[in-house]
Amino acid sequence: MPHVPAPRATAGWPRHLLTGLVATALLSLALRLWLAWKLPVTGDEAFFYWWGVHLDWGYYDHPPMVGWLIGAMRALFGDTLPAIRLPIVLLPLLVGGLLGWGLAAIDRERAAWAVLFFWLAPINWLGILITTDTPLILWSLLAVAALLRAERRPALDGRAWALYALAGVAFGGAFLSKYFAVVLAFAVLVYFALFRRERWSALLAMAVCALPGPAINIAWNIDHGWSNVMFNVYNRNEGEAFEWSKPLTYVAMLAYLATPSALWLGWRHRTALAATLRAQRWLACLLLLPFGFFALLSLKKVIGLHWVLAFYPFVFVWLALALPADKLRGMALGMAAFAALHVAAVVGVAVTSLEQWRGAKIYPQIVRSVRTAEILRAFEAPGAALMANAYTPASIYGFERRAYMPVFGRGRFHARQDDLLVDFSVYDGRTLRVLTGDDAPKLAAYAPYFESVRAIEHLQDGVRFHAVEGRGFRYEAYRRGVLADIHARFYDIPSWLPMTGCPFCERLCGAVRCENPSPR
Repeated sequence: MPHVPAPRATAGWPRHLLTGLVATALLSLALRLWLAWKLPVTGDEAFFYWWGVHLDWGYYDHPPMVGWLIGAMRALFGDTLPAIRLPIVLLPLLVGGLLGWGLAAIDRERAAWAVLFFWLAPINWLGILITTDTPLILWSLLAVAALLRAERRPALDGRAWALYALAGVAFGGAFLSKYFAVVLAFAVLVYFALFRRERWSALLAMAVCALPGPAINIAWNIDHGWSNVMFNVYNRNEGEAFEWSKPLTYVAMLAYLATPSALWLGWRHRTALAATLRAQRWLACLLLLPFGFFALLSLKKVIGLHWVLAFYPFVFVWLALALPADKLRGMALGMAAFAALHVAAVVGVAVTSLEQWRGAKIYPQIVRSVRTAEILRAFEAPGAALMANAYTPASIYGFERRAYMPVFGRGRFHARQDDLLVDFSVYDGRTLRVLTGDDAPKLAAYAPYFESVRAIEHLQDGVRFHAVEGRGFRYEAYRRGVLADIHARFYDIPSWLPMTGCPFCERLCGAVRCENPSPR
């Protein structure tokens, strides 16, 4: 039998919570819409934007779902920043609906409190940046909600099989969003292995329905030099070492995300919280395994806030199911006050003028984001191709121009989509202008790849922006130097991985695997 209590005999949703739910949903939606229109594009968003332009079955860093989502928004609502951000603007409402649908089978009133808690979290008022986590969160919550509904069915009837199949399809969608979906899948596997072995056939059905996601990803990686594996398993983890600050930062981040009222009430009612995990074993698996996994990773890696967002909603489910009924309102009021502080701070920042930030350390980055068009006009020249020396400025400048801007130089392990898209041989002999930001360029680093180089600059709102103008680009020198070094650093693909293609290697040496990329 399912390890959940019988549902409460309530017809419809609790009316005394409807006002709070509707008000929170509408006010937070209005704020997100305003912020999505008001705030300039970020580097990551501009980078993912090009995934939506160059639609594919995969991309260098991650699986393709966010690119598909951005592509759909561009097709339906136009090529504007608010349109591209629409999925993340609507995401809290969709996730709240899925939480309510999934938990209604357990207790409608507690389900309503869980949705309200989730909507009151500050991140759901202020989150307007579309990233790979956006579709991951949606697909993950759909998978769990469908699974909960299926688990409430007393027998494996047609409705139960349909729900398990839906959960499987959602797991496949989550996998095509981000590899963190594997953590969620592992939690569900442990749940079935320990507590629902009698429904092993349902687990098998979910796995079969999820298979298209991994199959698409594996096929793309075989034909693209295993880019996802190289990035997520090898390149991004080089040089990681234990530091006490990493696990401590992880704990502090979780405390912040939980909000002060949750920490206070959770500590006071820790016995009830523990009892709820024993009774709701599915919830114990969805909380303890993912957050425990990230705790282990934090011993060597810095765990970013976005890492836990697909599992974050279950914290509020836990609190809504565990806290005494007379404490739920106090929890909501405490969260509302905490959210109000964030809203006031962000709105205050959003209405400031550029001049007010002049003394801030990040002022040059703010100028770049706000005055992008002016900076580009200053460096454009007839016949010269514009590039940038890092992916963040290249993405932001390219988004402003709606023309892809390559990254000149080696770059870092992040965001190497350039390796798949850009053929530097087409620039042979041309004049390039490489924007280097507010740092004066070292011309000696560029000289080997051009017939002549010179520095140019532009003063914008008190910030001096720089660029290198290189005349007569020497592609062969660039191939033997920069591109060969990129191959050595980022394309040391294990020989046991089968490959049918590698766009970067094929341009570099004419073969799927480059044994010695320097000679042609």
